[in-house]
Formats: sequence, structure tokens, C-alpha cells
Amino acid sequence: MHMVMVRHGQSVWNLEGRLQGQTMDIPLTYLGREQAQQAAEQVAALVARPLLVSSDQVRALQTAHIIAERIGVEPVTTELAREHHFGELEGRTRAELHAQPVPEGQHINEIAWGGGESVQELYARCARLLDHLRTLADSSGSEELVLVSHGDALRVLLAVIDDVGHREVEWRPITNGEVITRNL
Repeated sequence: MHMVMVRHGQSVWNLEGRLQGQTMDIPLTYLGREQAQQAAEQVAALVARPLLVSSDQVRALQTAHIIAERIGVEPVTTELAREHHFGELEGRTRAELHAQPVPEGQHINEIAWGGGESVQELYARCARLLDHLRTLADSSGSEELVLVSHGDALRVLLAVIDDVGHREVEWRPITNGEVITRNL
């Protein structure tokens, strides 16, 4: 299966430098809609009539609808594609965040900072997402899949796809509207 992954366009909270996490109703900015349109053009050049799956969070779903309009398919949503949950840290700016020590004997990716979700838990959710995407693709008969999701979720999903453990996730930048491809 050929999979195309897209990070949503710039949101209002991206612009403000706020930690978004699983806050549901954050819309795209004007620039974010332009980035989604550019991503839609890239996606259209890569696939014909794929299965289009999106996170159910507003910023991802708005991006998915712009892509859907360009390629002529309707998006299917799943909560499995939501962003990393940061609990009480969501909505805070980077300046409001403070480094905390990692408790002795624990790995940083196994702590649910802010009471949300650890990277280990996100990794397990992304593994379930990948299984879900394969099931959806099989049932639709599609060999092409487009996923619209979020920065951390995509980084961790790439680790799952590449069979890298939750402690070895590559935290490289994934820009708003970036398109990434993988063959599964």
C-alpha cells in the first residue's frame, strides 16, 4: 500500500506558539488554508483516488476537506489520528512551559507529562492506527491511502512504520502542510 501523510496547515495556536495537543476546535489560519491547498496539489500528483483518512480535530479536518475537494474523495475520520495528548499543558505557550526532571529509573518517553499521554502510549495508539488504516484500505480495495494528522502523531507513526521503538522516535521537524510518503 502506498501511504501519503500530511501534517495539517498552520492553526491559530501554531501561530500563537501554543501547545495544541488534543484540543479539538482550533481552526486553520489563512496561511494554514494556503498550506493545505499546496499539500492538496502535492497529494493529487502522488495518488489517483485514494482512501482519505483524517484526525477528527478541526485543524486536521479542515486540511483534509481542502485535500478532498482537490482529489474528489470524502474524508473518513478517526480519533486514533489525533495529536499527542498533553493534558493540563495544552493551551500554554512555550514560555509558560518549564523543564521538569525525569524521575529516576524512568525514560522520558514513558512519562505522561501534564497528565496526558506518554510517548509510549502514543506509540501504542499509532500502532492501532496503522492496523486500522490497513483494515480500512483492505475493505475499500484501495492501494493508496492519504492520512491527515499532526506533528507528534506523524513522528511517532513513522517510528511505528519503520519498526523503531518508542524510545527511538526521531523528533525531526515536520512543517505545517508537509507531505511524507511511505510504501507499506
